Amino acid sequence: METCITFEDYFSQFDEEIRIKLETIRTEIKKEIPEVEECIKYLMPTFVYQNKNLIHFAAFTNHIGLYPGPEAVTFFEEELSNYKTSKGAIQIPLDEDIPLNLIKKIVQHAKERIIKTTKTTNK
Repeated sequence: METCITFEDYFSQFDEEIRIKLETIRTEIKKEIPEVEECIKYLMPTFVYQNKNLIHFAAFTNHIGLYPGPEAVTFFEEELSNYKTSKGAIQIPLDEDIPLNLIKKIVQHAKERIIKTTKTTNK
């Protein structure tokens, strides 16, 4: 895996089918939270909100990994029951549709958590 600077650099490493899935995730998150910033962190596309990581995502051989953090995985445990999860990670098999509505809920939840945390630490 080469070192990437932009989402486009990262996406270009994959075949068209995977690129389309990655781009779909990117587009939906940006529609949901237009003010997010894009960057590459931990060699993965990452969305940042108010200088805090909102969600990372990455393509692998058999799945797309979403990394919203352990709190989100716990919060959405029931809705994620059809997916393989681990602490802070969700695996979406490549042969399944991307659960865009669930991803939107997860990023909104992450945004709200960042806002709440920021308000608490700024008091």
